[in-house]
Amino acid sequence: MKKYTFTEQKDTRSGFGAGLAELGRTNPNVVALCADLIGSLKMDKFIEENPERFFQIGIAEANMIGIAAGLTIGGKIPFTGTFANFSTGRVYDQIRQAVAYSDKNVKICASHAGLTLGEDGATHQILEDIGLMKMLPGMTVINTCDYNQTKAATIAIAEYDGPVYLRFGRPVVPIFTPEDQKFEVGKAVQLTEGTDVTIVATGHLVWEALQASEQLEAMGISAEVINIHTIKPLDEEAILKSVAKTGCIVTAEEHNVIGGLGESVSRVLVQNNLVPQEFVAVNDSFGESGTPAQLMEKYKLNDKAVVAAAQKVIARK
Repeated sequence: MKKYTFTEQKDTRSGFGAGLAELGRTNPNVVALCADLIGSLKMDKFIEENPERFFQIGIAEANMIGIAAGLTIGGKIPFTGTFANFSTGRVYDQIRQAVAYSDKNVKICASHAGLTLGEDGATHQILEDIGLMKMLPGMTVINTCDYNQTKAATIAIAEYDGPVYLRFGRPVVPIFTPEDQKFEVGKAVQLTEGTDVTIVATGHLVWEALQASEQLEAMGISAEVINIHTIKPLDEEAILKSVAKTGCIVTAEEHNVIGGLGESVSRVLVQNNLVPQEFVAVNDSFGESGTPAQLMEKYKLNDKAVVAAAQKVIARK
């Protein structure tokens, strides 16, 4: 089995900032809007190099979405930036009406998603945003796993026509995907080959899934790990090809078990190949204040949880 290692850790939000800065240099139609969180979204370099293409909206997220939708009419490609909680729940009506229903080419870029926001607690740790956004017709939903993939995704969605929700996080995490990767919207990335269990993971759980696969290998269990960076449109072909070989699947995500990646995968299995599935996700609850590591341990969103889920699903075959 291929081993994945890392030499550096970095936050995925910095990958967004680096990608946006590069777009500022290469695509004159890209503009950026922020709701008073420039530093948190790492938008500084874009602003420094393109001050005339940046709009500080302030703590007025609904206005930000409306302005972004309007900018598309003139051919601009607006990237909005704020926390995931404010990017979705606070402005859902504006996104639904002005962006999704109107099919506007807005890129909604959301940092500090999931439990790993950490000490700010449950009011800021949105765990339902993937569900909210994937239910909107025409909305593409992307959840990246490390700095390199987030940078590549940010650059790629500028060329992708239509509304996009790009979700990333606050904490530093291992960088393990290639710096020169080609990011393809809707195309899963197979990281390891296996015959006993399929593990499909998204976001921060991809690295945990890789660690779990090594632990499973030591137990004599062959795990196939797939990085699902695009939750909608979902790469159904990759999932079905894998489960045809392994006969069971584990889904892993930093999100509520209701409405997330796992449920999207379940629909594919029910319609095509009904194999056993286990879920690694938050079990229909809010989070709480704590360090990212403490929260991932308490809510069972780590490599140990993936190992346990894999053992359980294999026993159900």
